[in-house]
Amino acid sequence: MDRIETKDLAFYRLQSAKERLAVAEDLFKLEHHRDCLSKAYYSLFQAARAALATLGLDSRKHSGVISGFNINFVKTGIFPKEYRKIIASSQDLRLASDYDDFYLASKQDAEKTLKDVQMVIKGVEDYLNVYYADLQ
Repeated sequence: MDRIETKDLAFYRLQSAKERLAVAEDLFKLEHHRDCLSKAYYSLFQAARAALATLGLDSRKHSGVISGFNINFVKTGIFPKEYRKIIASSQDLRLASDYDDFYLASKQDAEKTLKDVQMVIKGVEDYLNVYYADLQ
């Protein structure tokens, strides 16, 4: 895959992340905190896949995407270490929201997760804009 193709894929995935984030924000407003947390995680997941597209990388497994993002972008200092914690926390909350029968998602967890995910998506968007600047 060349840089032009990876650019299209990266920005497509970024748009997917933004759309899912918008749905998560709507769910938060409706006080559907469990579903908000789940959708926010998937938004973050798509943002990580967008960044990985710049390197021609992807994985069919969540663990592969997260590991690839952490190794190639957090560990290298492209993104702050805080992103690793945000991803881990978001994934934990998503798993609890989706699979724990008696999990009560709090408004505070949903609100914090949304703010964190917004920050990561903005960071990935800024990265993509700089990375692909010479192709525009």
